[in-house]
Amino acid sequence: MARKVEDLEDQSKYRELLKISYDELIDFVLDYIRRRSEVMIFFWLICAIFLFNAITVRINITGYFPLKNIMSHSFLGLILFPVLLIPIHEIIHIITYLLLGARRIRFGMDLRQYMFYVTAHRYVTGKRSFIVVALAPFITVSVILVFLILLLPGLWKWSLSILLFVHATMCAGDFALMNFYYLNRGKKIYTWDDFDKKISYFYEEI
Repeated sequence: MARKVEDLEDQSKYRELLKISYDELIDFVLDYIRRRSEVMIFFWLICAIFLFNAITVRINITGYFPLKNIMSHSFLGLILFPVLLIPIHEIIHIITYLLLGARRIRFGMDLRQYMFYVTAHRYVTGKRSFIVVALAPFITVSVILVFLILLLPGLWKWSLSILLFVHATMCAGDFALMNFYYLNRGKKIYTWDDFDKKISYFYEEI
């Protein structure tokens, strides 16, 4: 049976573990991406692999294409494509939430923190469901980009290889939240968001 926010307010069964204002999200992310764990080792390893792949592609195309063409594709991979990918990334979060049964889904952004986010207003999410939501864009986009890099010719391999790396770094917030769950893996944690108050709540089952 799906839990409701009111269920978590039963202090005989649950206790509030953490409350994060959306204004403090960047501090939370920076804190948890610095905390060493298997989750973050995996994240940084994947980023390193994607970066190495991009450098390898760049070396391999040297001398085959005019520098201006290489620079234009560098712009595509570093700036234009990542900007265009932001709504796609968030839509994947939305679709995943919908598949899990959430309905009051909200999208927001905080340009001061360079953050974009999707939340399910007053929808209680357990650990497994939360990890599915967090990982969905990373896995989906990475798989598609790897396929395109293998399929498309020279300069497109370069721009998409950069995009593969940049998008991975864009997933740092998702991995920071997963790291929070991992570092508290001995606890049964549930989370919900109050979008109106711009606060995320995390509760532990007693």
